[in-house]
Amino acid sequence: MKQLDSYLNDHLAGSVSALELIGHWAHAHKGEPLGAFFAECEAKIKADQDRLRDVMRSLGVEESKLRQAGAWAAEKVGRARLMIAGDEPDGLGLVLTLEGLIMGIAGKKLLWRALAAAKLPQLNGYDFEELQRRAQEQIERIEAERMRAVHKMFTGADRSQ
Repeated sequence: MKQLDSYLNDHLAGSVSALELIGHWAHAHKGEPLGAFFAECEAKIKADQDRLRDVMRSLGVEESKLRQAGAWAAEKVGRARLMIAGDEPDGLGLVLTLEGLIMGIAGKKLLWRALAAAKLPQLNGYDFEELQRRAQEQIERIEAERMRAVHKMFTGADRSQ
C-alpha cells in the first residue's frame, strides 16, 4: 500500500502546485477574460483535488504535508522561471503555463484511469469514467486557450477578434 500512498500523494502535490500557479494568473488578470479563464480552471481543478482527497480518505491514505509543501515551493521557483519568460497575457510565460497545466491534467486523467483499472472495492462508488471525461474536457479547453496564446505570441494578432 506504500506505493499507492506515494502515488496518490504525488498527484495531490501536483494539484497543490497547479492551483498555486493558476491562482497567480487568475489574480494577475482579474477582471480580464484571461483572469476569468483561470478562475474557471481553478474551480474545476479544486473540485478534482477534493475528489482525490475523498479517494485518499476512502483508502485510508494520509496526506503528506511535506510533499504538499515541496510542491508549493517548487511552484514558486517555477513561477520565477515563467516570470523571466514573461507573464504578460500574450507571452511565452502564458504558453508555458498552459502547456504545464495540460501535462498535469493528462497525468490526472491517467490517475483516474489507473484507479478504475485497480478495481479497489473501497472505491466502488466513484465514477472514474466521468472523472476521465472531465479531465479530457479540461485539456481541450486549456489547449484552445494555449493555441490562441501561441498565435498571438508569434503573430501579435489575437485570433478571438
